[in-house]
This record gives sequence, structure tokens and C-alpha cells, in this order.
Amino acid sequence: MLRLRSALREYFPAALEAFGDLTGFDTLDLLGAAPDPARAARLSRSRIAAALNEVRSIVVERLAHPDGVLICDETGFLKKGVCSAGVQRQYTGTAGRVENAQVGVFLSYASPHGRALIDRRLYLPAKTWCAQRNRCAAAGIPAEVEFATKPAQAAEMVYAALDADVPAAWATADEVYGANTAFRAGLRKRGVGYVLAVAVDQHVTTGTGRGRVDVLAAALPQRSWQQHCAGQGSKGPRDYDWAWVGINPATPWGEDDRWLLIRRHRRTGELAYYLCWAPTPVPLNRLVRVAGARWAVEESFQAAKGQVGLDHYQVRSWTGWHRHTVLAMLALAILTVLVADAADAAPRPRDHRGRALLHLTTNEIRHLLNVLIIKPAQPLIHYLRWSSWRRAHQALARRLHYRRRCAG
Repeated sequence: MLRLRSALREYFPAALEAFGDLTGFDTLDLLGAAPDPARAARLSRSRIAAALNEVRSIVVERLAHPDGVLICDETGFLKKGVCSAGVQRQYTGTAGRVENAQVGVFLSYASPHGRALIDRRLYLPAKTWCAQRNRCAAAGIPAEVEFATKPAQAAEMVYAALDADVPAAWATADEVYGANTAFRAGLRKRGVGYVLAVAVDQHVTTGTGRGRVDVLAAALPQRSWQQHCAGQGSKGPRDYDWAWVGINPATPWGEDDRWLLIRRHRRTGELAYYLCWAPTPVPLNRLVRVAGARWAVEESFQAAKGQVGLDHYQVRSWTGWHRHTVLAMLALAILTVLVADAADAAPRPRDHRGRALLHLTTNEIRHLLNVLIIKPAQPLIHYLRWSSWRRAHQALARRLHYRRRCAG
């Protein structure tokens, strides 16, 4: 067991933190199968694909819900050199500007039980990479890999999830994917409802003609707007004003978008627009819930990078990137399952003094698992009491913040 700990710590410390429950038989099996660093560096693509299937299985087994949401988004990995697969100067939301970076397109699964990343693709720019096969070969990119747009990569992952029987009734994504007609058509063909963000210059057809979505929103009367909560955020309920308009009235139901959903910030008046479709008519609050679920992927990125080292790597090759990301996703999946189990075991957690506690988070569980892995300087009860103290004060701070925000 010491050799397994040492090997996993040397290759990927964050994964060891996720596998900290060394008394669990499932974890022991995983650790027993863990390769040493030399073998890990030679993992084949088929083994990496099998690990990705394991990630998806872990997430679905614990978080599955018939109304689950598939969320597509990309994230950047800042780089210095020019040899890493897919790297070039390109815009990335990670930096908020054009930087030298790799970009990965990810698929997240969200349900009332939790959220986690379940698939990913490395984006390869057309001119600087796909058109230069010698450069691709030097980075270990398979010869059969061709250029694919981000929406095409997202669609590929969504279809793979559906083929693997991932229970998802909805999909959501930002403007990059919402503006792609083929992406929306593919979702309709698979019977998956969607709420996809689009830009202000998107054109739609209503009963009065065709026009831009921002022009249509400006003409809506005040009675068209309704207040709905898009979910709980770190600063309280995400309350917005919402309006929806039926579109494409002359088109058969399954052949085009069905609604334009508009979100208005209650303080600034800022607007956001979504094209929506569902296999059957649904109420407004259901579309709002799906639109609000898109934030789950941002939270997953934050947890993956901050807790399990998704962006902490120095590999350059195609296979190396896929190997590292699948290990990070596996670690995050296990932490997510532990969070869900803890929430089910204690729906309203309290300490020995009766104080309300914040639910266990991936960050808090990772810290507690560290205590089980690294020989603690203090007795275990000392760390548990510190954890309860932190969670009690976090719960109090959140409650006061929510109260102040709702009162304002």
C-alpha cells in the first residue's frame, strides 16, 4: 500500500487526495490497479478511453436523474511554448483575452444530486494544427484526427453520453453552441430539449415577421416579464425577470426552435437570450431551471482546477493531455460522489452544539482526506472539530448574506 501511495503521489497528487478513503473496498481496488509513474506514462489510448467510461459510470450511478442536464462549455489552459498539442494564440475565458493557450471542450452532467465533468475533447485549430500534419505527428496526434469545430465536438460528446444511456432530458450551452444550427438540429433529432444562449444579433421568426432578438425584447410590454429563480448561487438566490416568446409558428414542432427565452437582470437591466426547444410543451419555470443549470459547468471547472489539478500539468502530447484530464475528472467524480453521499446522510447537518453547518464541499472533503493520507500532527478529532467550526461559521455567514440580499 505504501508503494501505491508513493506512486500515485509522484504522478498525480490530487488523485491520491481523492482516493483517501483507504478503508473502502472500491478505493482499494482502484489503488491496487494504479500504475507506477513509468507505466502511467505508457497508458494506451484504449486504457484512457476505458478510464473515461469509468468516470461517466461513477457520475451516472450516483447522480442520475431523469431530468438531468448535459452542459457543454470550453476552458483554456495557458501555455508558454508552441509544442503542446493544439496550442496557439486564441481567446480563452480563463484569461479573459487572447493568450497562448490550449482549449478543451468539456461535457458536464448536472442533476439535483450534484454535477461533474464526464467527457472532454482537445480543440485543434484548423490552420495552425490540422493543416500541418508534420506538427500534428510531432505532438502525437493520431493521423485520423481531423479538424472539428467546438459545436461539432460538443455534439459528439452529447451523442456518446446518450448512447451510453446517460439519463438526460436537456442540454444547455453558451452562444458558441447556441448559434450553431447543426448542433440544435442534432439535439432535436435525439429528442433532447435544449436552452441554448445566443447573441443579440440572432434573428428569429414570430407571428409578426422576422427580426433580431434584441429588437423583439425591447418591444415586449412590462406584463410579459415574470420573476423566477434560476437556482441558488454563492451570493444567494439567482432571481431574474424572464419573458418568453413563441417562434417559428408555421414550422412543424420537431423541425425548428420553439421559444425565445429572455433573461433580464433585475438591477442592471442587462439582457440575455436563449433559443429553446422541448419534445413537448413545458412551462416557463422549467426552461428557467435549465438555463440556470449552465453555471454548474463553471463550478465544475473551478473545482477541477482548484481541487484536483485539471490545469496543473506539463505534458505536451495529445495522449498526455487526454491521460491527465481523465485522471483529474476521475478524482473530481469521486469527490462529487462523496459530497452527494454526505448530503444524503445529513440533509440538515449540525454540530454537537446544535449549530447549523454548511454542507460538505469538495474542498472540505479533500482537506479531510488529506488527514487520512498524510500522518497528522494532531489527533484526528482536532481536524474534525476545525472542520465543524469552519462549516458553522460559513453557514452563519451565508445565512446573514442571504438575509441582507433578500431584504435589499
